[in-house]
Amino acid sequence: MQEGRPSPSPEERAARRVAVGELGDALRELVDAAVRTEVPEAELEAAAAVARELAARLRVAGRGLHEIARVDDPETGERWYSPVYGPGSPVAPPLVATDTPDGTATGRVTVGKAHEGPPGLVHGGVVATLLDHVLARALRAAGRGGLTATLTVKYRRPVHLGVPLLVTAEMGETAGRRTTAHARLVAEDSPEVVLAEAEGLFVALRAEQAADVFAATGRSVGAWTSRT
Repeated sequence: MQEGRPSPSPEERAARRVAVGELGDALRELVDAAVRTEVPEAELEAAAAVARELAARLRVAGRGLHEIARVDDPETGERWYSPVYGPGSPVAPPLVATDTPDGTATGRVTVGKAHEGPPGLVHGGVVATLLDHVLARALRAAGRGGLTATLTVKYRRPVHLGVPLLVTAEMGETAGRRTTAHARLVAEDSPEVVLAEAEGLFVALRAEQAADVFAATGRSVGAWTSRT
């Protein structure tokens, strides 16, 4: 842990994760309301004042830019404030992901207005982000940590807001610290129609590289390193 902050017990971490998740749910509701509202300007101004008051309350005890949250587990790669799936993140799509040790991962998500690109459609960058996450998660599940080196996305068809989506990934070939993986995104009710797909190349960091890259965190970070 960072100097001066004791490591939480499993019970303390679990309790904090519940509270973090509840706040995250509430903030995602707020974000959705904020990007869809058409209330009068006076109500917008009043809401902005309340939001600033809430921000001030949360800043009373905070962590530094590189400091790892107590609810995170950097050894497994679980990030509770991840902008892709983090239960505590107000900007994360509500992605629920699972994985298996054989190098596969699955994510289910319904993307809302906050991640809109063209009217009524999911932003292409968000599509790429979802694909990148399940690719990396599939590799980590198989013990192949790594950072994204290349990501090639093919957008086959428009991805609509409000549609339950299924994102799947599986690990490909491995050569030294390099591993490939493939992912695809479909609508749950039309799994035979590929909306987008991606090929990724991931490179695991050597232990000494990881120590340098993540030095500012003051923590040992194992999820993105090569495994022996």
